[in-house]
Amino acid sequence: MAALADVAALDLAGDRIADIAAVRARHGARTAVLVETTLLRRRASQKLPDAEHWLFTDEALQQATAAPVAAQRARRLAGRTVADVTCSVGAELAALCGTATAVIGSDIDPIRLAMARHNLAGAPVLLCRADALAPITAEAAVIADPARRSGGRRRFDPRDYAPALDDLLAAYAGRDLVVKCAPGIDFDALADMGFRGEIEITSWRGSVREACLWSAGLAEPGIARRASVLDTGEQVTDAESDDCGVGPVGRWIVDPDGAVVRAGLVRHYGARHGLWQLDPDIAYLTGDAVPPGIRGFEVIEQIPFTEKALRQALSALDCGALEILVRGVRVDPDQLRRRMRPRGDTPLSVVITRVGAGQAARAVAFICRSPRPEAARD
Repeated sequence: MAALADVAALDLAGDRIADIAAVRARHGARTAVLVETTLLRRRASQKLPDAEHWLFTDEALQQATAAPVAAQRARRLAGRTVADVTCSVGAELAALCGTATAVIGSDIDPIRLAMARHNLAGAPVLLCRADALAPITAEAAVIADPARRSGGRRRFDPRDYAPALDDLLAAYAGRDLVVKCAPGIDFDALADMGFRGEIEITSWRGSVREACLWSAGLAEPGIARRASVLDTGEQVTDAESDDCGVGPVGRWIVDPDGAVVRAGLVRHYGARHGLWQLDPDIAYLTGDAVPPGIRGFEVIEQIPFTEKALRQALSALDCGALEILVRGVRVDPDQLRRRMRPRGDTPLSVVITRVGAGQAARAVAFICRSPRPEAARD
């Protein structure tokens, strides 16, 4: 620990060769692991509040749940005895210790388990080595976070997770079970595996982080899908009304949070906030006001989308910094931005989307101002 504290005082970002030479002169053969651990701790500070004291492997850090996401899950399990059967280095356990009545952590990897013992030193948690598919508890609610990476590559088929998702569901059939999955998981594939609980899609810092499966005993009655937006604290579920109409563009265009889109709850979100869709099959919403905390695009001009027409319109508006959002139209935003060659002083956003279906379908470009969320609320 003293050696790690010594290395932590170095920059390791500028002249890294000189810094590593200094570490090697003082710490010899331990240089590589000391430098790696220090760099991992710095990366981990974006996810975990106490990262400067933790031990990680690179893969364990990639898989570790960000503290706000783990805290959201821990709140739903408050007052329960909880067993994390893939505890790795302890990110979920740290959150559970603040809400659960009793916490048990297990992992099959002895190195990650040893790291968890260090990371959670003094916390009220029981740790043991065990296979996630061999239950070691009878009454506890179970959390599992199967590995979705191998050798740095993502595994997209849930049957390729480690342990496989279908094996986990079978091992804990009839138990209260929570499983963290990739946010892009196929909902139909879950149904084919016999999953009948709630799917919660969670976003944080503007990015969709995970899909979380809650077994029937832990799901709220009548809810099969939930979007949790941690940046605003808002949750939307499929138990709400989806009475969201379709109509011409209003004053604002709203691009719903990715968790809402991924959970298939755009219409429910629109109905909640008095918005309507530009097209029934496209996730953009529009209205005369912007929901709190959400970035809205104030419409200046609407034109049929062609590159020539868009370039002329942007030039007339003295466009400088240009943001392009696209849904339902085959356009690469980055390449289009380069072809527009904006050279003016006015920052603008362009929302390009399809409106209508079949022969009536057309591509439309909405040229917008793009204020901060606070300005949108005003």
